[in-house]
Amino acid sequence: MKVTEHIQKAKGKTQFSFEILPPLKGQNIQAIFDSIEPLLEFEPPFIDVTYHREEYEYKAASNDLWEKRVVRKRPGTVGICSAIQSKFKIDAIPHILCGGFSKEDTENFLIDLDFLGIDNVVALRGDAVKNETYFKAESKGNKYASELVTQISDLNRGKYLDPELENSNQTNFCIGVAGYPEKHMEAPNLDTDLKYLKQKIDQGASYIITQLFFDNAKFFEFVEKCRAIGITVPIIPGLKPLVSLNQLSIIPQRFNVDLPDALVNEVLKAKNNQEIKEIGMAWCAEQTKELIQADMPIVHYYSMGKADTIKKIITQATL
Repeated sequence: MKVTEHIQKAKGKTQFSFEILPPLKGQNIQAIFDSIEPLLEFEPPFIDVTYHREEYEYKAASNDLWEKRVVRKRPGTVGICSAIQSKFKIDAIPHILCGGFSKEDTENFLIDLDFLGIDNVVALRGDAVKNETYFKAESKGNKYASELVTQISDLNRGKYLDPELENSNQTNFCIGVAGYPEKHMEAPNLDTDLKYLKQKIDQGASYIITQLFFDNAKFFEFVEKCRAIGITVPIIPGLKPLVSLNQLSIIPQRFNVDLPDALVNEVLKAKNNQEIKEIGMAWCAEQTKELIQADMPIVHYYSMGKADTIKKIITQATL
């Protein structure tokens, strides 16, 4: 079922969805199942599965030369999505990236998803790899998420890269894209970022999931600005609890997100990370409660394997 259909079916009741990481190479998929099962009581309409592109490392070889090796630490997004749908009968949504894929790779990836009966995808540009200062697209790949959305929309119309194909199958993907309530870190300002977001919607995206935020006022302002420029698709807020002291510096740097003074002051008064975790969960629960009161169709959590933490947050928010 498409995300947009889940929203219609809920008839105004807030649902809870989750995002998970594929296990590290060499680990068993049971770790994924274990991270999902504690959250089944909330009847999630879908579960997002992230995709991590291949990275490279250089190791010393003979004769003072360096050998370039491909490192892929989290494989298996497609297999995990298939396993989730088979075991739990819950829609699984793979992330699709520009980075690391040619357009041909992307088309083949989408064909596999279509064969598996996966109805939804999240189209993302992706980040630069560790040895790059800035994002660099693959040769003959999509440079921007908007281009990726266009390619997926083309497949939905039966338009493949090979113009000679006849009577080609039309896919039927519901396309999600990312939104940034406090702007993408590379955008010059929020208004410019919103123009790029509208471009993705105009090219065929059906819903938006936001980057994490800790101030609901900024999310509500973001929604208002989206509506003002003609973005009418559902906007799903994405939340992640703060759970450790080092996140005070990591989160603003990595996600271009401001942390509210009230939250920072409470964290700085805490004696240890366990107290910080409790503060972070309580803050996230209050965010959730306010979003429910605002009739958000879905609240999305970047759970990243921390099922017990997310379970406590939702339970506290819905008491």
